Order: sequence, then structure tokens, then C-alpha cells
Amino acid sequence: MTAKPLLQVRDVTKLYAAGKGCANVSFDLYPGEVLGIVGESGSGKSTLLSCLSARLAPDQGSIHYVNAEGEQLDLYGLSESRQRLLQRTEWGIVHQHARDGLRMGVSGGANIGERLMATGERHYGDLRATAERWMADVELDIDRIDDKPTTYSGGMQQRLQIARNLVTHPRLVFMDEPAGGLDVSVQARLLDLLRRLVTELGLAVVIVTHDLAVARLLAQRLIVMRRGQVVETGLTDQVLDDPQHAYTQLLVSSVLTP
Repeated sequence: MTAKPLLQVRDVTKLYAAGKGCANVSFDLYPGEVLGIVGESGSGKSTLLSCLSARLAPDQGSIHYVNAEGEQLDLYGLSESRQRLLQRTEWGIVHQHARDGLRMGVSGGANIGERLMATGERHYGDLRATAERWMADVELDIDRIDDKPTTYSGGMQQRLQIARNLVTHPRLVFMDEPAGGLDVSVQARLLDLLRRLVTELGLAVVIVTHDLAVARLLAQRLIVMRRGQVVETGLTDQVLDDPQHAYTQLLVSSVLTP
């Protein structure tokens, strides 16, 4: 780990009602680190992810991000256009429902190419060649490059969304239940793919999931949330094999119970 965190989160709070949202969340994320945020539905993990990825301003607290130039940016001190630029270039956001992260009216290849164009690439041949390479990398048939995502299966759409996000080699990727809603066999392949790409590209990732098996597979460190509060943090294996908080113990035991 480098001495400087990529993301510094301090006392972030966004509440809709008592216990709904997230409250007083603090952590550091280092380059190349994968952090899992786990908890049941309604625990506040998706609200927190929206705050972290500059899609929902917190009521209080601060989030600082060190960009590619080494500048420490106060995320909510930036203009909306600067926030959007980060989202399109240095960051990736993988939505639970691929349709939220894709443009369904343009081809699969164009979905990947658009992200590259945001970083200044304009040569059609290069854009297409890179799109083909990424489609192959996420195990999509490159013969489908000119087909619209509406003709893809759910698993294929999710793999396309991953390619669209990773093509710019982002420094930080936010994932919200990336394998949620997929068949078990499709889910397993997608998770293997994600693990390989995260390792190969050395990505820093914040992944939200209610599935502890997904957290164990992908995350090095965990934050456990309940009713908007962080109740436990630690290395993934430590938290899942020797949970300290009663709620974490319940979460782990409910997974183990047949």
C-alpha cells in the first residue's frame, strides 16, 4: 500500500429518517484495495455508495479523492461538471441493473467506445479495435459488437457494462450488487471475470453486496452496516470467520444455515 489513501471518507451522513440512510461513516481506501460494504436490504449501503461516487450529496461529513495528478480533491467542493468528468474518466460505476449503466439505443461497441471518447480518443478504427478487445476480454462474442444491448441476455448486458466502465482503466470503481438478479451459473462466471480483471488492472474498488460469498470472493476488507451505522470493520476473512458484533454473527450464521 502507498502511504496516501485514494479516498478519505470522514463522518459521512445522509439520512432520510431515523435509521434510514447512513450515519457517521469513516474509512480510507488505498490504491488497488477492494473494500466490501455488506448488510441487509435497507442497511444504508447503497445510500453510502451514492455519496461516495458523487451522485448524492451527504448532509454532513467529507470525502476527499486523490486524482491522477496527485491533487487531493474535496469531492463535494467540485462543480457538477468536474464530478461528472471524474465519473466518466478516472472512475467506473457498475450498476446492479445493467440498463442503468448502458445506453440501450446504441450498439455494444458504441457503449464501450463512448467512454474512450470521453478521454479524447477519436479514431474510429482504434475505437472499434479497443471495443472488440474488451468484448473478448469480458467473454462477449465480438460478432455481437454492432447489436444493441436490448438483444443481449442479462448476463451479457452486465459484462458489457463492466467493459464500458473498465475500458478507460479507471483508478476507482464503484459496484452496486454487480451479480444481483443473475442466474447462479451466470453469476459465478461474472464474479470470476470481475476478480480476474480487478487483479490484472490493479483496481481500487468499493463493492456493495448483501451476499457474503461475493464479499469473500472479491473484497480484502469489509464494512458491515446495519440501520445506517457501521457495526464492524476488518479484513474480510477475519470478519466472516470470527465476527465480533452480534449482527455480523447473525448475518454469517444465516448464510451457513441450510
